Amino acid sequence: MFDFDMLGLNKVLLNALKAGGFDTPTPIQNQAIPLAMDGHDILGLAQTGTGKTLAFGLPLIAHLMEEDTRPQTRTARALILAPTRELVNQISDALRVFTINTPIKIATVVGGQSINRQIGVMARGTDILVATPGRLIDLMDRGAVDLRQARHLVLDEADQMLDLGFIHALRRIAPKLGTPRQTMLFSATMPKQMEELSRAYLTNPRKVQVSPPGKAADKVTQSVRYMEKGDKPKVLREILQRDPTALTLVFARTKHGAEKLMTGLVADGFNAASIHGNKSQGQRDRAINGFRDGKINILVATDVAARGIDIPGVAYVINYELPDTPDNYVHRIGRTARAGREGEAIAFCCAEEVDLLVQIEKVMKAEIPVASGTRPRAVKMVKPQRGGGGGNAGAGAGRGRGPGQGAKPAGRPFANAAPKGRRPRRSTRAA
Repeated sequence: MFDFDMLGLNKVLLNALKAGGFDTPTPIQNQAIPLAMDGHDILGLAQTGTGKTLAFGLPLIAHLMEEDTRPQTRTARALILAPTRELVNQISDALRVFTINTPIKIATVVGGQSINRQIGVMARGTDILVATPGRLIDLMDRGAVDLRQARHLVLDEADQMLDLGFIHALRRIAPKLGTPRQTMLFSATMPKQMEELSRAYLTNPRKVQVSPPGKAADKVTQSVRYMEKGDKPKVLREILQRDPTALTLVFARTKHGAEKLMTGLVADGFNAASIHGNKSQGQRDRAINGFRDGKINILVATDVAARGIDIPGVAYVINYELPDTPDNYVHRIGRTARAGREGEAIAFCCAEEVDLLVQIEKVMKAEIPVASGTRPRAVKMVKPQRGGGGGNAGAGAGRGRGPGQGAKPAGRPFANAAPKGRRPRRSTRAA
């Protein structure tokens, strides 16, 4: 295994890596960084928790340092798009560690925060802008952001952007960037639509893949427990009581369900908090920070947190309710066993969720070991009303633009996506 000295990074970044205790690059970093340093477009596929942020972040910072120019007012020299506020904050926090001794400035733009403050930040210009698509569109519509200087574009967790309906925002944003540019697309899964996305926005990309798409991290011990739906609260409490100080993420399917579950746990004496789309940005930040610091050891979440929490100490991920989208199971359990550590993922499954489990195992190409119970006969699930609690609401849209609103019907989701450098076709559809 090569160390970071062999990847073409400059001395400032190498010193920052050494100071931070980064001795050996992860497989995705080892493969992607040299290609990105050479200016290639990158299509990167890797499990969650394997170091994708530094795989694109380090060469991005290195390129900006080499260019040695300053951003003009309202401009950004590089744009990183991520689907949720939590992931935007995670990316910016990770990259700021490596810009401390450099002139590189990083700004974030997300929904749920003061748009006037963000307009003020962008008025000074920034080197790297990390943003959710919805709020970025809001600022562009107000003339507060000019992307013509941007020569670097990163799409992180691009498959979740597709799930949340951000393709319309992406169609509006990408043509506004300068050309030629370097584009890097990173994801933990590779749905069929991702191939269309890469063809539309990447030029002769180098594909970097360190694990099969949909495969869980190697050090996650998985199990499934079959039970009646009404037995879930009792079983959950039994598991939590066995290791009462461990950091545990509990996933629910809806916002209402997550809040109700958290309230019940607190009433029973557990140290729990919740994070979902109905929480304000301040509430979400306080919950995540409390969980990271160990002040809260149980965090109940919807899928809004599945890709926005990077806390190495998470020991358990409990799928109290299985996700509607199989790929989200992989992202959920990827919150444990991070940074080379081990972790345990426990799935609860009742008769209404058997079909969901079957789809998860199909995507993973493996059966999840059974810890207790026997698989019941599948029963059709009664889904909640639209808008009644999906965990991703408010993940970055502004001025009422929910991330799932206006999603294009399945079939040809990228029919109007313009390849880099080409003029997009006019569309009569609202973006």
